[in-house]
Amino acid sequence: MKAPDIKLLDARGRPLPSAESYTGTGTGFGGQLQRWNPRPKTADAALLPELKRGNARAEDLVRNHGLASNGVQLHVDNIVGHLFRLSYKPRWRALGMSEEDARDFARDVEAAFTEWAEDPINCWVDAERKRTLTMMVREVVATHSTVGEAMGSAEWIERRPGALYATAIKMVNTHRVSNPNFSGDTARRRSGVEIDRFGAARAFWVRNHDTTGYGFSDGFGTEWRRVPRETSWGRQQFLHVFEPRGDGQTRGANQFLSVMEQLPQLGKLQQTKLQNAIVNAMYAAVIESELGSEAAMEIIGGEIGTDKLEDYMTALADYHEGADIRLNGVKIPHLMPGEELKLMTSSNADNGFSELESSIIRWIAAGLNVPYEALAKDYSKTTYSSARASMMEGWRYYMGRRKIIASRWASMVFALWLEEALDRGVIRMPRSASRGFYEAKASWCNAEWIGSGRLAIDGLKEVKESILLIESGLSTYEKELAKMGEDYQEIFAQQVREMEERRNAGLPPPSWVKALALAPEEQPQEEVAN
Repeated sequence: MKAPDIKLLDARGRPLPSAESYTGTGTGFGGQLQRWNPRPKTADAALLPELKRGNARAEDLVRNHGLASNGVQLHVDNIVGHLFRLSYKPRWRALGMSEEDARDFARDVEAAFTEWAEDPINCWVDAERKRTLTMMVREVVATHSTVGEAMGSAEWIERRPGALYATAIKMVNTHRVSNPNFSGDTARRRSGVEIDRFGAARAFWVRNHDTTGYGFSDGFGTEWRRVPRETSWGRQQFLHVFEPRGDGQTRGANQFLSVMEQLPQLGKLQQTKLQNAIVNAMYAAVIESELGSEAAMEIIGGEIGTDKLEDYMTALADYHEGADIRLNGVKIPHLMPGEELKLMTSSNADNGFSELESSIIRWIAAGLNVPYEALAKDYSKTTYSSARASMMEGWRYYMGRRKIIASRWASMVFALWLEEALDRGVIRMPRSASRGFYEAKASWCNAEWIGSGRLAIDGLKEVKESILLIESGLSTYEKELAKMGEDYQEIFAQQVREMEERRNAGLPPPSWVKALALAPEEQPQEEVAN
């Protein structure tokens, strides 16, 4: 039985004013917050009941709304880029081997993994054989940006001759993970995810495909398969990445939920404005006549009005057809005496539409955590300082997403491959290592990932900043080149090869110091002295 609400009244029977410590917990100015009484809920209680509807709406927006599609594409291009490159860094101290052995081992691993993961012809990394690792990670980021999570299963597929490894990843549509037979959530199974008493995932229920009736059905079948999260010896079987925001959260929440109401309304607003613009572009030609009111009313109305109107219009048509006056081939309208030609046009006032549209797009950009200028493709009011501030703010967000979503997914794929490569003997551990793969899996699989480089608004200033950071000891070549989307080891090796080729060709070595001295902001000492 619900306890009755207790209200404190004054001597006149009016409710006493609230004594909240924070104004936000009161009724607000003029009682505006009086009806705002949301219920406290856990993350799953707020998300799971409407998970399918929210994700379906987000996918529909990305398919049909330009801003939503661009918002997802900004995530993909800034987080992943054209190549997601492995920078393998085994924790050699924890593994008991020397740094030199670790470097040699890392070079062999990087070469072997890249050969398998980025094979553009065979695509062995993908169970569907459609994607390279970079393509797969781009899809993961796009899916996560749309529905808040990404899923896949680790498959063991014995390939035909030419494939060294059986490891492959099958991408899983997030809608396929659901409770079997559409059953409700329980304490140990929520939206297709089995959990233990601590909330850790134990298994995933994956719905099969139904390929019949495309266009009339959703493409999902009526059978479910239980996929364990990992095997008994710790090999991962199901990949699931998302960023939890609350205690016990089981599934990811998509970013479009906070702007789900504004995006469709913006589309309707633009369509309405477009229709208005079309109407404004139309005009009407009106001929005013000095015909008397009685004669006009007789032509328009009365029993014989139709015949007289016909006679009048016929006479006008015959007159205009006969008056064929032209100037350089262009016909000049010659009106009857007493007629006047007027063009009636509609006004085309903006009425503040541009400012309203810009305000809504800024709201959407804030909800999607992307810079307004990049989302709207509008740099008309942007200065260098504001553009750089916006870019750096976006870059910080993208780097966080790269670490917890893209890099985590790629590291899970890398761990699956490294386990098989060591087991098959394609890769051999250094003899100095004191711990095996399963004893220190995290140390053996530790890796960094290099994605797209940071956008440079002023290339010269960006390069000079990197040089100063390196020379002052505040950064390294590895970090600065990673900001550009490059691997410093590859750059150094290529520079050695190029200098050797220049030497063999009789060319002088490049002078980076001279190039810096010729920068516009720093004149050579000889010119300053003169």
